[in-house]
Amino acid sequence: MLSKGGSGKAKLNQVKELLAKLKADLDVPKLSSKQRKQLLEELKVHGRSVDNADPIYTEDGLRTLGRHAFEREDAQSSQEALRCLANALLLVPSTRQMLVDLGYGPRAAQKFKTENIDDEFLLARILFLMTYETNLHYDDLVDKNQLAESINDALARHAKRYSKSSRRHSQTPQYSMELMALSETLKLLFNITHFYPDLSEHFSKSIPHIFKILVRRKISSPPLQAPVNYLINALINLDLEDKKGQQLRLLGMNAVFPKFDAKCNAEHLINVLDNAIVAYTESELDTAISPVLTLIRRIYEIAPDNVKKYMEWLLLPTDEERTRPLGQSDTLSSRLLQLSTSATSPTLRSSLSAMMFELSGKDAAKFVHNVGYGFASGFLLSNNIQMPENALEAHATANSDNSIPVNPITGQRLDMEEADNNEPMTAEEKEREAERLFVLFERLRATGVVDVQNPVAEAYQSGRIHELPDDERD
Repeated sequence: MLSKGGSGKAKLNQVKELLAKLKADLDVPKLSSKQRKQLLEELKVHGRSVDNADPIYTEDGLRTLGRHAFEREDAQSSQEALRCLANALLLVPSTRQMLVDLGYGPRAAQKFKTENIDDEFLLARILFLMTYETNLHYDDLVDKNQLAESINDALARHAKRYSKSSRRHSQTPQYSMELMALSETLKLLFNITHFYPDLSEHFSKSIPHIFKILVRRKISSPPLQAPVNYLINALINLDLEDKKGQQLRLLGMNAVFPKFDAKCNAEHLINVLDNAIVAYTESELDTAISPVLTLIRRIYEIAPDNVKKYMEWLLLPTDEERTRPLGQSDTLSSRLLQLSTSATSPTLRSSLSAMMFELSGKDAAKFVHNVGYGFASGFLLSNNIQMPENALEAHATANSDNSIPVNPITGQRLDMEEADNNEPMTAEEKEREAERLFVLFERLRATGVVDVQNPVAEAYQSGRIHELPDDERD
């Protein structure tokens, strides 16, 4: 029996000897199932590091492992061979095309029809890794090897485990393996739909299963750890309206807005967003919640009116928040507004402002009304959206029963603003302030950031500002 471990030349010799024994057993089977499994386990240990394991990453080594993985009926040995292959594809990217050239792409897709959770994990990882740096045609795997149907079936099985009558204990090894398999399958689905957008319609059946798993999972801390992040990513590329396939509509199903509670999926995603903003630092949020925001925006775009209004109520400032300037309370909308002006997270800033604009019906006047000119101006300016003429006029709050004017800049109710106890400016102070603003605005124009007429100059020209006579200066 060969010893496990080893390094240098000894390890290289052990790897060669293991592969030689496994190759010989393919042509003239002499090893018992136990012996074969043990040899593959030893090879797997050696293959965890590329140092002195070169024979594994050759065409001959991959062919030997591939035959054990896909051509032998010994289930345990097959899984050990799959583990060796998965390690090789991860550690040595060039082996991915080699495995494809050996014809094991279709075999992996065919074998993915299995219901074994360990096989699902390994095969999903192998197929996922082969989406990178290979010429494997996944449209052929979908058409000829029913890969999409196998993925849909796998996700349906995972969703069944989230029914109220079959909850698993989260600490059991089997549960942990199920989560790992689910994550790998979701990653595979995402990559296929990302690199082959035309195939997304084949996965419409999985939309209700993914939402079911997502909503029935308790929000953890941090909230975007696996498999939640993969569930959200997988949904982004799918046909949520089922425009092409009409598979779900023919079955009388609405995957995104189910009949029993049309708002449940949108509400859960917003709860995930709320928890994420608290759990992650601002620099982490720039990438962490981008998929969540994308999915929320996609859902809002296709939502029925009642769900849209509910999402607006959850995400936009309410009248109750207007007792203070917007962005100063401890609500989700306030935290979102604060992040929308982040100087260190440009992607996050842009996504949040765009979402608020869409929640405002893509109407600039309504946008300013909802979030205040202070939060809206940057987005409108950077996107060349014309500012409404009445944007700086005080307007009433959204609630028709409480039509109290609000400050258009801060969004605060005028009757809740602190009284200004400062002495009014003298005429000379007003002129000096106007001159200062004129200079500042001209400097800003010189940077090229804005290209509009200086408002102070415009005020002079229109006669709204008059220069003081000399005697008044004295």
